Amino acid sequence: MNIDVVNSDNKKVGSFAVSDEVFGGRVNSDLVWESVVRANAGERRGTHQTKNRANVSGSGKKPWRQKGTGRARVGEIRNPLWRKGGTVFGPQPRSYSFQVPKKVERGALRAALAQKFRDGQVIVVDILAPGEFRTKAAVAMLERLGVTGKAVLIDVVVDDNIARSVRNLPGVGLFASARVTARDVVRAEHVVATKPAIEKLQEALG
Repeated sequence: MNIDVVNSDNKKVGSFAVSDEVFGGRVNSDLVWESVVRANAGERRGTHQTKNRANVSGSGKKPWRQKGTGRARVGEIRNPLWRKGGTVFGPQPRSYSFQVPKKVERGALRAALAQKFRDGQVIVVDILAPGEFRTKAAVAMLERLGVTGKAVLIDVVVDDNIARSVRNLPGVGLFASARVTARDVVRAEHVVATKPAIEKLQEALG
Protein backbone atom coordinates (compact mmCIF):
# COMPACT_ATOMS: atom_id res chain seq x y z
CA MET A 1 0.00 0.00 0.00
CA ASN A 2 1.51 3.30 -1.13
CA ILE A 3 0.98 6.39 1.01
CA ASP A 4 1.49 9.96 -0.13
CA VAL A 5 3.70 12.21 1.98
CA VAL A 6 2.78 15.89 2.16
CA ASN A 7 4.34 18.94 3.75
CA SER A 8 2.70 21.38 6.14
CA ASP A 9 1.11 23.16 3.15
CA ASN A 10 -0.57 19.91 2.07
CA LYS A 11 1.57 19.62 -1.05
CA LYS A 12 2.80 16.18 -2.05
CA VAL A 13 6.52 15.78 -1.57
CA GLY A 14 6.85 12.03 -1.99
CA SER A 15 5.38 8.65 -1.21
CA PHE A 16 6.38 5.41 0.46
CA ALA A 17 5.02 1.90 0.88
CA VAL A 18 3.58 0.53 4.11
CA SER A 19 3.14 -3.12 4.89
CA ASP A 20 -0.25 -4.59 4.03
CA GLU A 21 0.33 -7.21 6.71
CA VAL A 22 0.50 -4.49 9.38
CA PHE A 23 -1.89 -1.78 8.21
CA GLY A 24 -3.98 -3.60 5.63
CA GLY A 25 -5.09 -6.71 7.47
CA ARG A 26 -8.31 -7.63 9.20
CA VAL A 27 -9.47 -5.17 11.82
CA ASN A 28 -9.88 -7.01 15.11
CA SER A 29 -12.40 -4.84 16.93
CA ASP A 30 -12.34 -7.09 20.00
CA LEU A 31 -8.73 -6.16 20.71
CA VAL A 32 -9.53 -2.47 20.28
CA TRP A 33 -12.43 -2.77 22.70
CA GLU A 34 -10.29 -4.50 25.32
CA SER A 35 -7.53 -1.89 25.03
CA VAL A 36 -9.99 1.02 25.30
CA VAL A 37 -11.68 -0.51 28.36
CA ARG A 38 -8.30 -0.98 30.03
CA ALA A 39 -7.33 2.64 29.36
CA ASN A 40 -10.66 3.97 30.63
CA ALA A 41 -10.50 1.81 33.75
CA GLY A 42 -7.03 3.09 34.56
CA GLU A 43 -8.34 6.66 34.69
CA ARG A 44 -11.16 5.95 37.15
CA ARG A 45 -10.45 7.66 40.46
CA GLY A 46 -11.99 4.99 42.66
CA THR A 47 -12.38 7.36 45.63
CA HIS A 48 -15.94 6.31 46.50
CA GLN A 49 -16.45 5.29 50.11
CA THR A 50 -19.30 4.56 52.48
CA LYS A 51 -18.97 4.50 56.26
CA ASN A 52 -18.94 1.10 57.86
CA ARG A 53 -19.52 0.44 61.55
CA ALA A 54 -15.95 1.45 62.31
CA ASN A 55 -16.38 4.90 60.72
CA VAL A 56 -19.79 6.11 61.89
CA SER A 57 -19.98 8.15 65.07
CA GLY A 58 -21.35 6.62 68.22
CA SER A 59 -20.32 4.70 71.29
CA GLY A 60 -18.94 1.20 71.19
CA LYS A 61 -20.46 0.41 74.56
CA LYS A 62 -23.00 -2.37 74.79
CA PRO A 63 -26.38 -0.61 75.35
CA TRP A 64 -27.78 -3.22 77.73
CA ARG A 65 -26.83 -6.59 79.07
CA GLN A 66 -27.05 -9.62 76.84
CA LYS A 67 -29.86 -11.47 78.67
CA GLY A 68 -32.76 -10.78 80.94
CA THR A 69 -34.20 -7.57 79.49
CA GLY A 70 -36.59 -9.15 76.98
CA ARG A 71 -35.11 -7.05 74.21
CA ALA A 72 -33.07 -8.26 71.26
CA ARG A 73 -29.40 -8.64 71.93
CA VAL A 74 -27.20 -5.85 70.54
CA GLY A 75 -23.51 -5.10 70.83
CA GLU A 76 -23.30 -1.39 69.97
CA ILE A 77 -25.41 1.39 68.51
CA ARG A 78 -23.22 1.54 65.40
CA ASN A 79 -24.31 -1.87 64.15
CA PRO A 80 -25.76 -1.95 60.60
CA LEU A 81 -29.25 -2.96 61.73
CA TRP A 82 -29.83 0.28 63.55
CA ARG A 83 -30.67 3.71 62.20
CA LYS A 84 -27.48 5.73 61.58
CA GLY A 85 -25.50 2.52 61.79
CA GLY A 86 -22.69 1.51 59.47
CA THR A 87 -23.16 0.33 55.89
CA VAL A 88 -22.46 -3.30 55.10
CA PHE A 89 -20.41 -4.14 52.02
CA GLY A 90 -20.55 -0.60 50.67
CA PRO A 91 -18.08 0.70 48.09
CA GLN A 92 -14.60 1.38 49.39
CA PRO A 93 -11.61 3.13 47.74
CA ARG A 94 -10.05 0.87 45.14
CA SER A 95 -8.13 0.90 41.90
CA TYR A 96 -9.97 -0.16 38.77
CA SER A 97 -6.82 -0.51 36.68
CA PHE A 98 -5.85 -3.84 35.20
CA GLN A 99 -3.29 -5.07 32.73
CA VAL A 100 -3.65 -6.83 29.41
CA PRO A 101 -0.90 -8.69 27.54
CA LYS A 102 1.45 -6.54 25.47
CA LYS A 103 0.45 -8.51 22.38
CA VAL A 104 -3.15 -7.38 22.91
CA GLU A 105 -2.08 -3.73 23.12
CA ARG A 106 0.01 -4.03 19.96
CA GLY A 107 -2.79 -5.82 18.14
CA ALA A 108 -5.31 -3.19 19.21
CA LEU A 109 -3.13 -0.32 17.99
CA ARG A 110 -2.46 -2.16 14.73
CA ALA A 111 -6.20 -2.69 14.21
CA ALA A 112 -7.05 0.92 15.05
CA LEU A 113 -4.48 2.29 12.60
CA ALA A 114 -5.55 -0.20 9.92
CA GLN A 115 -9.12 1.07 10.22
CA LYS A 116 -7.96 4.68 9.90
CA PHE A 117 -5.90 3.81 6.80
CA ARG A 118 -8.90 2.01 5.34
CA ASP A 119 -11.14 5.04 5.96
CA GLY A 120 -8.58 7.44 4.47
CA GLN A 121 -8.21 9.35 7.74
CA VAL A 122 -4.42 9.11 8.00
CA ILE A 123 -2.30 12.03 6.78
CA VAL A 124 1.45 11.45 6.54
CA VAL A 125 3.62 14.54 6.66
CA ASP A 126 7.35 14.90 6.22
CA ILE A 127 7.67 16.96 9.39
CA LEU A 128 5.36 18.57 11.93
CA ALA A 129 6.28 22.21 11.44
CA PRO A 130 3.56 24.83 12.02
CA GLY A 131 6.00 27.56 10.96
CA GLU A 132 6.08 29.31 14.30
CA PHE A 133 5.38 27.86 17.68
CA ARG A 134 2.03 29.47 18.37
CA THR A 135 -1.45 28.06 18.70
CA LYS A 136 -2.63 30.22 15.83
CA ALA A 137 0.04 28.76 13.55
CA ALA A 138 -0.88 25.21 14.60
CA VAL A 139 -4.54 25.86 13.77
CA ALA A 140 -3.56 27.21 10.35
CA MET A 141 -1.41 24.14 9.66
CA LEU A 142 -4.25 21.76 10.54
CA GLU A 143 -6.65 23.73 8.34
CA ARG A 144 -4.25 23.46 5.40
CA LEU A 145 -4.07 19.71 5.96
CA GLY A 146 -7.86 19.49 5.98
CA VAL A 147 -8.00 18.36 9.61
CA THR A 148 -11.14 19.28 11.50
CA GLY A 149 -12.53 18.05 14.79
CA LYS A 150 -10.61 15.65 16.97
CA ALA A 151 -7.13 14.74 15.78
CA VAL A 152 -4.08 12.91 17.03
CA LEU A 153 -0.60 14.01 15.99
CA ILE A 154 2.15 11.38 16.08
CA ASP A 155 5.88 11.97 15.90
CA VAL A 156 8.88 9.89 16.89
CA VAL A 157 9.72 12.31 19.70
CA VAL A 158 7.38 14.92 21.13
CA ASP A 159 8.74 18.41 20.57
CA ASP A 160 8.02 20.69 23.53
CA ASN A 161 7.43 23.73 21.33
CA ILE A 162 4.85 21.92 19.18
CA ALA A 163 3.26 20.46 22.31
CA ARG A 164 2.76 23.97 23.68
CA SER A 165 1.31 25.06 20.35
CA VAL A 166 -1.44 22.42 20.31
CA ARG A 167 -2.14 21.91 24.01
CA ASN A 168 -4.95 24.49 24.02
CA LEU A 169 -6.68 23.03 20.97
CA PRO A 170 -9.73 21.01 22.08
CA GLY A 171 -9.65 17.45 20.84
CA VAL A 172 -6.08 17.62 19.51
CA GLY A 173 -3.34 15.56 21.14
CA LEU A 174 0.36 15.11 20.37
CA PHE A 175 1.95 11.74 21.13
CA ALA A 176 5.23 9.98 20.61
CA SER A 177 5.01 6.90 18.41
CA ALA A 178 6.03 4.72 21.36
CA ARG A 179 3.31 6.18 23.61
CA VAL A 180 0.24 6.35 21.39
CA THR A 181 -2.54 3.90 22.23
CA ALA A 182 -5.49 2.40 20.41
CA ARG A 183 -7.86 4.63 22.39
CA ASP A 184 -6.04 7.76 21.21
CA VAL A 185 -6.44 6.62 17.60
CA VAL A 186 -10.08 5.54 17.67
CA ARG A 187 -11.14 8.75 19.43
CA ALA A 188 -9.69 10.93 16.68
CA GLU A 189 -11.32 11.78 13.38
CA HIS A 190 -7.91 12.27 11.75
CA VAL A 191 -4.45 10.89 12.37
CA VAL A 192 -1.54 13.13 11.35
CA ALA A 193 1.76 11.31 11.57
CA THR A 194 5.26 11.94 10.31
CA LYS A 195 6.86 9.44 7.96
CA PRO A 196 9.48 8.37 10.55
CA ALA A 197 6.69 7.80 13.09
CA ILE A 198 4.80 5.52 10.68
CA GLU A 199 8.00 3.61 10.01
CA LYS A 200 8.62 3.21 13.75
CA LEU A 201 5.05 2.01 14.28
CA GLN A 202 5.32 -0.43 11.39
CA GLU A 203 8.52 -1.84 12.84
CA ALA A 204 7.02 -2.16 16.33
CA LEU A 205 3.69 -3.62 15.24
CA GLY A 206 4.99 -5.94 12.54
